[in-house]
Amino acid sequence: MEPAALFAGGLVAGLAAGTASCTAVQGGLLIGLAAQSRGQSRGRSRGPSRALSHGLARGLPPVAAFLTGRLAAHTALGALLGLLGAAVQVGPRTRAALLVAAGTAVVVLAVRMLRRRRCAQAEPGTADGDPRACACADGGPAQDRTQMKSAPPDSASPDSAPPDIPPPDSAFPGSAPLDIPPPGSAPPGSAPRCPALTDGAPRGRAPLGGGAGSPGGGARSPGLARAAALGMATIFVPCGVTIGMEVVAVGSGSALGGAATLAGLALGTAPAFAALGLLLRTLVSTRLAALAGIAAVAAGLFTAGSGLRLGGWLPDVSLPEFGSPAAAAGRALTGTDGVQRLTVWATPEGFRPGIAVAAAGRPVEIVFRTKDNRGCTRTLTIDDHDVVLPVTGERVVRLPARPQGRLRYACGMGMYVGFVRFERSP
Repeated sequence: MEPAALFAGGLVAGLAAGTASCTAVQGGLLIGLAAQSRGQSRGRSRGPSRALSHGLARGLPPVAAFLTGRLAAHTALGALLGLLGAAVQVGPRTRAALLVAAGTAVVVLAVRMLRRRRCAQAEPGTADGDPRACACADGGPAQDRTQMKSAPPDSASPDSAPPDIPPPDSAFPGSAPLDIPPPGSAPPGSAPRCPALTDGAPRGRAPLGGGAGSPGGGARSPGLARAAALGMATIFVPCGVTIGMEVVAVGSGSALGGAATLAGLALGTAPAFAALGLLLRTLVSTRLAALAGIAAVAAGLFTAGSGLRLGGWLPDVSLPEFGSPAAAAGRALTGTDGVQRLTVWATPEGFRPGIAVAAAGRPVEIVFRTKDNRGCTRTLTIDDHDVVLPVTGERVVRLPARPQGRLRYACGMGMYVGFVRFERSP
């Protein structure tokens, strides 16, 4: 197939099916941009409209870097798949472990963002009665605002005043001394805050993400580099549509065809990722930052749970008992050639029947059928192999004779599972 046709197929797949599927699995990584935005935001408060425009303006460069990194990584992976074939494709177990790791990382980033917000808004006595008990997101203790600024120069101290000028305490005999805090410090008794959340960056350190156009920034922007790295990391947590397109890239047989396939997919899903990234960056600049953090925690738990289900590391619950009518409806029929045949429907809501029964010690063919299915179950993992189904149609999976026991299979995202129970022949 021509690279242009492969690119168009990947683009359509990304726009039509990958928007919901890929953002559900990979979108949690965008919380890394939101957490970074919270660390860069100023301590002063803004009105809702100003916060919205400020969040959008600051969100465009990192979101663009995220999408650029994602496009570059998918294009490179597609070229490798087309050139080297399935040898460089991540296996189901490895993919499940990567999903768990990615979900855990998203939860950690979200919790750090919520802790930063609590530190920034801490009031005296809110942290277990001790305002200094609020720890910074990087693990260090919070500091008093009076310690954030360096002390006044020694030349300004009363002891170093010229002999002909009396010290301030003796300028007006009988008057009480006046304590004037250093410039930029808060009155005594105010809550501590983390150095990263001050109105300016700590002395001697450039603000996070400060590029050539920001005060104290250099020619390079760590924030943009981090955003691009997060975008590249999405290839390690592929969604169901991505797995299907990877199989197409392998079948193209050329580096150009494979690159075109996954590049089209990355561009097709780019609008959804851009909207989600800008939304998160905007929310952390408003009073809804806590809501964004809670949503990110939920997304991370969802991703980690998908990996655990895909790897079979979670107990399967709410399944019909073996021997029930639901299981009996999926009993295999043996043909004249001695091969057992099962029919399983892959629907957007799961596999029907969820449990099928076959005889042990005989080969079996499972016919997976679909009808206008663009969901997760179009890609499934069975017997440590990935299988891609058509939108409408069927595909036969042949299994050799198996011993008595149970075979588990799952959709590419680990959301839905199905079973084949192999029983001893009567």
